[in-house]
Amino acid sequence: MHPFRRSLGVGRLVSADTLGDPLFQWFSTAVGFGVVGLLVVLTVILTLAAQDSIRTFGLGFLTGNVWNPVPPLVFGAIPFVYGTLVTSALALLFGVPISLGIAIFLSELSPPWLRIPLTYVVELLAAVPSVVYGLWGIFVLGPVMRVSVEPVVQSIFGFLPIFQGNPIGTDKFTAGVILAVMIIPTISAVSREALLAVPDNQREAALSLGATRWETTRVAVLRYARAGIFGATILGLGRAVGETMAVTMTIGNRNAISISLFDQGQTIASWIANNFLNATDPLELSALIELGLVLMLMSLLINIFARLMLGRVLRRGEGAA
Repeated sequence: MHPFRRSLGVGRLVSADTLGDPLFQWFSTAVGFGVVGLLVVLTVILTLAAQDSIRTFGLGFLTGNVWNPVPPLVFGAIPFVYGTLVTSALALLFGVPISLGIAIFLSELSPPWLRIPLTYVVELLAAVPSVVYGLWGIFVLGPVMRVSVEPVVQSIFGFLPIFQGNPIGTDKFTAGVILAVMIIPTISAVSREALLAVPDNQREAALSLGATRWETTRVAVLRYARAGIFGATILGLGRAVGETMAVTMTIGNRNAISISLFDQGQTIASWIANNFLNATDPLELSALIELGLVLMLMSLLINIFARLMLGRVLRRGEGAA
């Protein structure tokens, strides 16, 4: 090696290599703390903007069921929290089984010539704008629900309070269905990746013991990928809780609490979208911002619950991350 290259070039290479690792570590740490800091800043800004409502109503805001924007001003969040939870629960009830079926078919049963095109089609649903889903819900899904689906459901399960009332097609039931359609791409895509990550020896071991194809999928594959499927479900729930436009266009936008799924309702996101620009009183504007804080709190609680359940599953050895 040339003496000059050995004395200068090699020294420079060594110093650059030595400096690269700490720089990468510092940059990664800064990005990680930056995301947390952004969340903290957002929470602080919303909290300061909602101070009037927090001071005026206190914890009564979380338990109140009246939203009165004319004097005497009274604001409560319960109807919107209730609508958010109901529609999100319906979305999971309808969406998770379908998503899991799609994931199982694509990863375990689909022929190779169909797997890739069908995967692209399913994932393409996630790219459809929310307002397009809303328009489809108004002009296609709503009439079908009103004329064909809801009357049949009521004729079978009408003895239950949740299926009583007048089916109108723009209600909590329809909003739950359209949310289910919207979360299917997310849950199915993540669940499919979790199923594909299962080692082949899991399948081979079950088949060697005489298990059928379905038994192999149920015992060896689904059990191993349980944690990943649970994580996919929580991701879908997160989108359902925060969805705005499609729900606003299909839920009926009625500020009330009712047991029947065929009654109109409201969610936190839809109420904020409908009223934020029309709020004239500073206290009402502050209350709407506090609703946003409540929605953030709900998302935080959902994620904490998900992490606790996921850790419990992994400690038991019942799934793989």
